[in-house]
Amino acid sequence: MRTRLAAVAENFGRDLDAAYATIDRLLQQARAEGTGLIALPEACLGGYLSSLGSAEDRGTAETRRQRSGPPALALDGPELRRVQEMARDVVVVLGICEDGGTDRYNTAVALTGDGVLGVHRKVHQPLGENLSYAAGSTFEAFETPVGRIGLQICYDKAFPEAARTAALDGARIIVSISAWPGARTAAAADLAQDRWKKRFDLYDQARALENQVVWVASNQAGTFGSLRFVGSAKVVGPGGDVLADTGVGAGVAAADVDVDAELDAARRAMFNLRDRRPDAYGALVREPAHA
Repeated sequence: MRTRLAAVAENFGRDLDAAYATIDRLLQQARAEGTGLIALPEACLGGYLSSLGSAEDRGTAETRRQRSGPPALALDGPELRRVQEMARDVVVVLGICEDGGTDRYNTAVALTGDGVLGVHRKVHQPLGENLSYAAGSTFEAFETPVGRIGLQICYDKAFPEAARTAALDGARIIVSISAWPGARTAAAADLAQDRWKKRFDLYDQARALENQVVWVASNQAGTFGSLRFVGSAKVVGPGGDVLADTGVGAGVAAADVDVDAELDAARRAMFNLRDRRPDAYGALVREPAHA
């Protein structure tokens, strides 16, 4: 059975009302097209951090978290309930700054109108992000109306162990939501040629291919603070082929995919998961000799 999977590249900032209007528009389009799953960007409710790795990031975690940033939202709060009402029967994945009590987390939430299906707290933190968020520690798959999925956020995709862990937990679709910017130094005038954009694309294709999963990657687009985002939301098949891509601008990349048939075909051709040799991978859990 074919399922329409959609990945969004869009600009989301601090204004929650503007975010709700954008999400409502995207969901109306998704329902009209029979979409089963739509992935919105990292930090789409409340916006991302305005800078990374700059003078603005100096200070302690406590002082950083006291500065102006995205609102901290509860998983059972009115903000996500409002999205649930808009979602109805569509599986929606979106990013928030989660209120974890004493800590805040950069969090991905999967939900439908029936409630929250699964949650992932970003594990890998680039540059100064650890001054704003505590880190998560797991990559777990869970059941949804479109099948078993795993979640990750942005920099998580740079670590092959992250996607592999979800795949070994039975994920057939991995949704990777991002606020992935262009290069901070020697930035390309043409964003399509930016080296960080190329890395973003390579990670998406490699993670799909090596784990033989369907990969749905959303991203922020446009600019926020000092950051210029690369867009490039996409759907990638289990053979590493890009099935739909927004390019560097805002838009929706959607593809109709028979997930079971695609995975079965890919896993008959190569046996990336079956032929693993865990006995040879001891170095994965050791500190590198040369950092």
